[in-house]
Amino acid sequence: MESTESSYVSSPEAARNRSPPPPKSPTSGNVEKPMYIRFLVSNAAAGSVIGKGGSTITEFQSKSGARIQLSRNHETFPGTSDRIIMVSGAIDDILKAMELILGKLFDELNVEDNEDVGPRTKVRLIVPNSSCGSIIGKGGATIKSLIEDSQAGIKISPLDNNFYGLNDRLVTLTGTLDEQMQAIDLILSKLCEDPHYSQAMHAPFSYAATYYSMSYAPNGTGGKFPNHKEDRSNSITIGVPDEHIGLVLGRGGRNIMEISQVSGARIKISDRGDFMSGTTDRKVTITGSQRAIHQAECMIMQKVANATERMMD
Repeated sequence: MESTESSYVSSPEAARNRSPPPPKSPTSGNVEKPMYIRFLVSNAAAGSVIGKGGSTITEFQSKSGARIQLSRNHETFPGTSDRIIMVSGAIDDILKAMELILGKLFDELNVEDNEDVGPRTKVRLIVPNSSCGSIIGKGGATIKSLIEDSQAGIKISPLDNNFYGLNDRLVTLTGTLDEQMQAIDLILSKLCEDPHYSQAMHAPFSYAATYYSMSYAPNGTGGKFPNHKEDRSNSITIGVPDEHIGLVLGRGGRNIMEISQVSGARIKISDRGDFMSGTTDRKVTITGSQRAIHQAECMIMQKVANATERMMD
């Protein structure tokens, strides 16, 4: 396995031990065209995919013929605490690798929940904003067809303007393993036809600069703002909806203390009624090293995202 100091973790044994390619699927005429897919996993799930000493990721690469790369544990998708997996190769190889990865995560979920019936879970794909049109289609016709054909739920997030330079969106697939795999197959066939999609393959994990860039939104809305002592203290202020502040604080301040302890950052929340300019978002000031700020912000935004997702379900 490559050193954890590299941008991605993968196994050098894969190229030598790859098994013959699986039978071709009828996905499209572009089966042999080099492709890729990126998706989010929790840190715990990432550990399961890697396996002890890299054994699992080596096995999956050997069985599928695809290359599987994983971001480092502190390199997460902006606004989340999730790491990124990129699977690349021919489409059939990618599909085989995805089935192995998602199948393992589904199996572990079944063991935890003691369920006999396959659960409906979510997987979030990362797709360049410029390529989302090929999934949506004119008037939403394509995405409706994808949902009908796969029986999976498919939702595309809006582009998050809070992160300067972020040009990717999340495509959330909800369903059983079979439904998710069918949706992935269909989506890949659409992305394969998009000439712009392959461009991001050469920069699969370019969020570090994006995450630490300061975004100055008009009137301070939805942006990140450097503290006047930033050069000395590395401080940023983010906005959190007033209705979600309780989740960030936790009972008796438990959540915010945990976030501070885990990340090493100092966190201060503005008083009631003290909002970001032009919004009803409370000010949350995070101070510390860039890595500490990054981790604390990820943990805070994950709590907000989880609350928002529950409200939408």
